[in-house]
Amino acid sequence: MMRLVKKGLMFGNLIEVSSPALVERYNRALKHLIDRETALTGFHIDMSGYSPEIGDEFEDQLYLNPKGCNQMFILLTTDQMKAPLLNSQFSTSRSILRQYIEENEDQLFALTAREAVAGELMNSVFHISSPSDLLHINQIEIEADTIQEHVAEAHQLSEQIDQFMTEDDAWWDDVLIAQMIELAKRTGNIQRNPVTLDNKTYVQGNYYTSHFGGVYIFRDAETPTVIARERVEGLDDLSIEQILTFDDREAIADFLRDEDLSELIVQAPNQSTAAIIKQKLDFITITIAAEQGHDLSGLSRQNIRHLERRFVEDLPEEFHGLMDVWRWASMGGRPPKMRPNHPAFFYCLRSSQHKDRDLVNMLLSDLSRLDFRQLFICHKALFYDAYRSWSESKKDYVSDFLAQEYAMDKVGAREALFGDEPAMEEPEPEPKPKTEFTNPWGKAKVKDGLYKVKPHNKKEDDFRELYKDYRKKNYRKSKKGKRD
Repeated sequence: MMRLVKKGLMFGNLIEVSSPALVERYNRALKHLIDRETALTGFHIDMSGYSPEIGDEFEDQLYLNPKGCNQMFILLTTDQMKAPLLNSQFSTSRSILRQYIEENEDQLFALTAREAVAGELMNSVFHISSPSDLLHINQIEIEADTIQEHVAEAHQLSEQIDQFMTEDDAWWDDVLIAQMIELAKRTGNIQRNPVTLDNKTYVQGNYYTSHFGGVYIFRDAETPTVIARERVEGLDDLSIEQILTFDDREAIADFLRDEDLSELIVQAPNQSTAAIIKQKLDFITITIAAEQGHDLSGLSRQNIRHLERRFVEDLPEEFHGLMDVWRWASMGGRPPKMRPNHPAFFYCLRSSQHKDRDLVNMLLSDLSRLDFRQLFICHKALFYDAYRSWSESKKDYVSDFLAQEYAMDKVGAREALFGDEPAMEEPEPEPKPKTEFTNPWGKAKVKDGLYKVKPHNKKEDDFRELYKDYRKKNYRKSKKGKRD
């Protein structure tokens, strides 16, 4: 794993903690949260304050996330919001914690200047023993304060000030005045510099969890669905409309289509999308060559074609299916037909633009693991698990490729692979025509008193033709009542 660490592909952007003052603050927070302290004089922490070095020291990589259920955190600086979140058991934890830090950045900056802030992402359950517990996690509440309880004391002082200003006899209450003076010594002038950290609640909607072998939960979908890697005990007892496993490929494809969660990478012949498919072909070729013991050192893109010829009999169905798609995308001709049960099918999809785009791309990377680049971008924990079993030659090649081809321009690579980031604001609705009717060829709009039929969309025709069994050739109603 040291290759990844040295190239910044693992444990990158962690915050270094080396000064005695910060180490002491961290230990006070650690003692407060889990009643333990570290003997290390220097270490690195992620967004939550978790340190891989301390995890090794304690022989517990979940020392800030007991039972993988309620994530605790230690903030020494607001710069932690730029760090990754390691060993998270829920896909939403990073975005929730980052949002909390951003919303309270000014207050946290002032508080961490004198003491560590400790808190917890509290689920509505304290232990996850069966899949049904996952559906009980509806909200995440964050409570945080300094170890010396500056926020709580500031709140107490604020209440005492209100009492002092509103009650007639408060001027003669020596005990109240003495308490206010003592609190003010620790909190400072809260009227000039307010110290507040409001408890914040975040909705836990669609998410992925590593519990029970990996489960994707889409309960905000029109058809609430759970997709698990394997059928574990208790999965069938979930009170949700649809329960699927990775063996239900056709049903997963239908769900992604009907909920408008996915789209084809290649919707019509295009050199840009053909290049994406070609790289997926290269990744599969490299994987097979490595499994056959081929030395990948010094491998260039030109040499990969020689590997395709050499190992053509060993290349899997994923390769041959993607090759048909690549030929059509780059050269035109008749679109290939591919059903969801084909091993290459999910390699041809990516998430459409919506708020759960990262979650859907995570699911798709899980279903197309030979694409190691997409696996690294969308599902790092799964990538690291796979990486440990690779040959040394493949580890060298993949780490070099990711460092040179991806890490140098992460934003550009993600836009090329997954499209532009979804807009944060809802688009303005287009005005509807006064009169319209629907026919098999599209919507006819009234213009100058005449009906004008919307022409065929060649791109949509190719889209339907490419996956004839996935998206029907003729217009039809989906579960949402919209045309596919």
